[in-house]
Amino acid sequence: MLLGLSIFLVVALLIAGVAVPMAFGGVLILIALLGDHNISAFMGTGHWKMNTIIILVIPLFIVAGDLMQRGKIAGPIVAIAELLLGRIKGGLSGACVLASAMFGAISGSGAATLTCIGSIMFPHLRRNRYPEGFSAALLVCASPLGLLIPPSGAQLIYAWLTQQSVLKCFLAALAAGLLLTIFLIIVNFVMLRNAKNIELTKIDGSPFVALGKSTFNAVPAILMPVVILGGIYGGVMTPTEAAGVAAIYSIPVGFWIYKGLTWKIFWETLKESSVTIGVVMVMIFMVLIVSKFLIFEDVPTIARNMIYSVSDNPVVVLLMINVVMILIGMLMDDFSGLVLSASLLTPIAVSTGMDPVHFAAVLGVNMGMGNITPPTAPLLFLGSRVTGVSVQAMMKPTLIFITFAWLPTLMLITYIPQIPMFLPNFFFE
Repeated sequence: MLLGLSIFLVVALLIAGVAVPMAFGGVLILIALLGDHNISAFMGTGHWKMNTIIILVIPLFIVAGDLMQRGKIAGPIVAIAELLLGRIKGGLSGACVLASAMFGAISGSGAATLTCIGSIMFPHLRRNRYPEGFSAALLVCASPLGLLIPPSGAQLIYAWLTQQSVLKCFLAALAAGLLLTIFLIIVNFVMLRNAKNIELTKIDGSPFVALGKSTFNAVPAILMPVVILGGIYGGVMTPTEAAGVAAIYSIPVGFWIYKGLTWKIFWETLKESSVTIGVVMVMIFMVLIVSKFLIFEDVPTIARNMIYSVSDNPVVVLLMINVVMILIGMLMDDFSGLVLSASLLTPIAVSTGMDPVHFAAVLGVNMGMGNITPPTAPLLFLGSRVTGVSVQAMMKPTLIFITFAWLPTLMLITYIPQIPMFLPNFFFE
């Protein structure tokens, strides 16, 4: 009875627009009032799980991502992508996907990628007469690449929750991110094959010289993920130390190389990052406590029995798990959805024979797709604010990208484990 009321309450609050931490806080109040459980024991569990130095990667990467976003680091990355693809029909929009993937490797956040790349690229697309609804939808659908291209904050949290290797989770998600990037670019070209009045990017002088200059200017930006991932893979830095290096590295790059940061912007960015960090940490704390309650009530076993009562075929079981994760991603932001899904669904996925590292990639794709899937689609509404294009105008192209890019990626990653597991097996076996 209490379990059913708790699930109903959290879903109702989320649909009503209540913030995720407050929605789960409401569930805790319900448990305290109606349940016979010791709520203080659940609170202690949340504190114990968060009382680790590993959790510092979250605030440090948030600070680094915000400083990079405000430090105009995306400009050189956009220039490279535009030079590579902008001179062919549909190339400029394809460059948006490449830029989102490259910036996602720096920010690790779908929202930050959409805000930064969208605000830079959308005026270019509008000036070159790309359809506005299509352009905004593509930017929205490419922004979750930040959840897959390492270093990804989502994969760090998953590895921490499930006690898996951070490097293996990074590599598994990287395969999904690269595959999704290819699909998005292909679908983009197909959708624009009959488009008229699109203007191509014009380059003064030799394109090779322009590309060389843009690449040189982008070296400090591209160097950050290289240093971070190289340090982690080489055993020089732990993920927490790498996050600290990223935060420190972003300061001189933003101030003196790209000159997007001033002292005023710097302090404003730190304040905004502090608010984001506070919200994320409280949210994770609340979700961890509620997840503990659900585990205490043996919900993973109940969910497993319900799924297996429908079918014990691994193909069907994994399909049902994917549907549940998409629904969770539609209702919650990526971090809270990931915490809840990792706690409840990882054991079920493992029971089908799936490797937990493989599940990291599947979970990342599902959370990204849930964030752009109507009717809730938090990134879709953020994209509307960034570009000024209505959600209605973005709806049809968004559904096309989901159907022909996101869903094929999800199916291939789920049912062909050799794709996400190739790099982890290559480097660790």
